[in-house]
Amino acid sequence: MNGRPQLAVLGAGAWGTALAGAMARAGNAVTVWARDPAVAAEINATATNRRFLAGIEFGHAFAATAELAAALGRADIILLVVPAQSVAAMAGTLAPLVRPGTAVVGCAKGIDRASGRLPHQTLSDALPGCPVAALSGPSFAADVARGLPTAVTVASRHLEMSSWLARRLSSPAFRCYASDDLTGVELGGALKNVLALAVGAARGLKLGASAEAALIARGFAELTRLARALGARAETLMGLSGLGDLVLTCSGPQSRNFAYGVALGEGAPLEGRPLAEGVATAAIAARLAADHSVDAPIIGAVADVLDRRLTAREAVALLLDRPLKHETL
Repeated sequence: MNGRPQLAVLGAGAWGTALAGAMARAGNAVTVWARDPAVAAEINATATNRRFLAGIEFGHAFAATAELAAALGRADIILLVVPAQSVAAMAGTLAPLVRPGTAVVGCAKGIDRASGRLPHQTLSDALPGCPVAALSGPSFAADVARGLPTAVTVASRHLEMSSWLARRLSSPAFRCYASDDLTGVELGGALKNVLALAVGAARGLKLGASAEAALIARGFAELTRLARALGARAETLMGLSGLGDLVLTCSGPQSRNFAYGVALGEGAPLEGRPLAEGVATAAIAARLAADHSVDAPIIGAVADVLDRRLTAREAVALLLDRPLKHETL
């Protein structure tokens, strides 16, 4: 690993571990930070992470540590792979540790429910001497971990920085496309999770494939309206990190948000289920839509169901009772 570019992945869950493997295949010397020392020890001893990615071996492609400073080392790129609701706390922890000029790439897909801020906004304030970027797109952790073909978007404020990151992070099976629409890339990833909850609930209610397709299409219209009101570009939302990620996330139970939605529709117990970022994002997305006078009935219905103001079946009835209108309005 000597002489190879240095990269730190902060977070050893399924997505962080999968990204670490992809980054190693791209030619980087990678160190993963795990909050749990037992996870770090397992990665180093067996090149596996059975807790989060059972059945996948990484062939000792990267190292792991439970010491944050050791993970950062001399890294010139940091991938921050923690839940969206943990970004603010993690950014504060990183502030005294990260060298100025280090590129920090947020990999969370959500909106901070307390502040309404996107990850890149929080990171930019906490780390003013570092270029901040986002990585998002249609990508299941297990596919990436196995080296299956995947395409994502890497965005920063400057296209030159995005292009440099895309080259550093890409490998033949993990293709990164550059963008300078940070807001659009992050909002596409955050809002599609909320919509996947709705489509999953339709599956749980056994409403049929036609209803699921309608929710995806009408949900994408809501995503586009709200994201554009918040500063995103329409062409970004039509790309990998918007429409592409929405289609994948609504494709079946491999998606945590879709699976959580199925449980909502079935009335199944929700305690102990894997983290679904859309659960924390739904209410703040609905509030942002109201604040910007954006019509977003599906997002609002999801928020109402999660807050137990409506059942999933009642939410569907209300959506079906809405006045008919022109499709593009």
